[in-house]
Amino acid sequence: SDKSGINEAMFEKADEKLRKSILYRIARKEYKGEQIPPDSDDFVSNDNLFNFQAKVIKGLADQESCVIVGRCADYILRDKDNVVKIFVHASLEDCVIRLEDMFSLSKSELEKKIKGIDKRRADYYKYFTGRDWNIAQNYDLCLNSQQLGYDKCIEIVKSYLAVRFS
Repeated sequence: SDKSGINEAMFEKADEKLRKSILYRIARKEYKGEQIPPDSDDFVSNDNLFNFQAKVIKGLADQESCVIVGRCADYILRDKDNVVKIFVHASLEDCVIRLEDMFSLSKSELEKKIKGIDKRRADYYKYFTGRDWNIAQNYDLCLNSQQLGYDKCIEIVKSYLAVRFS
């Protein structure tokens, strides 16, 4: 937000979501790094917000070691050798159990919420990368948090990093 001059709320509003228009969702738009100038009507478009976000992600990755969750960072940083792409997943049932304490919703409402979030993430990822979000080939490591639990996932990631970057 600071670097682009675009209000932070605009980035939050576009957070891994695409516009609802059918034409907008059909048009496949892979990230190429171009930014739209401030005098353009599309300056605060999803595409330009994504481009600014990608620029920040690349800048962070160039400056220091960091963890970036989502945001198509695996694709944005795909040409860097020192990037580890991790996908953590669980069954719908396990996700519902984990979210029951966080939200006052019925099981069916939680399922609907989770499916909606996953669909938006998948659409967002497909739009900006041209790839499917949940395909193992996109990642170095895929972990099932339902089977392993979060602590074991963390252990495995640390071990993987130690082996890969030793």
